[in-house]
Amino acid sequence: MTASDVKPLTVRCQCGNVSFPTPSAKPISLFHCHCTECQKQTGSAFGTSAIYKAEGLFPLSPELAAKLKLYSRYSAEKGRSLDCYFCPECGSRMFHRIIDGDGTPRSTISIKGGCIEGLDWSGAFHIFMRSAVMKIPAEWEQYEALPPWMNMEKAR
Repeated sequence: MTASDVKPLTVRCQCGNVSFPTPSAKPISLFHCHCTECQKQTGSAFGTSAIYKAEGLFPLSPELAAKLKLYSRYSAEKGRSLDCYFCPECGSRMFHRIIDGDGTPRSTISIKGGCIEGLDWSGAFHIFMRSAVMKIPAEWEQYEALPPWMNMEKAR
């Protein structure tokens, strides 16, 4: 299979009202986050994020933007906000993007793993295990907080 044979995957909400292709065929990174914010957002033990370049999805097409609702969560502690996009019909969180304190959007987006049809889950790692509500096998890659190489404080 050549690179040109690899096609983006389809992102679809639970009700099917919102769908769009991933910006590329494979995510840059894939992780399961056990922080309390992800637990609240998913109503579950953790959230799965597939990280992609924002280019190819942003700027949002008018058609896609019209089908989404936006919830912005500001963190005074971090000095930035998180733009969270979801389907207004079924409530599925589709993706989010960090907006730095100066208003600059990050160059990456986090698409919710459960919405990506055909996603290869292998290679995913677990972060914020200090907040985990379930045990993860010791042989799985995991971190108490963020991995040392994953600096969320700097714009990407």
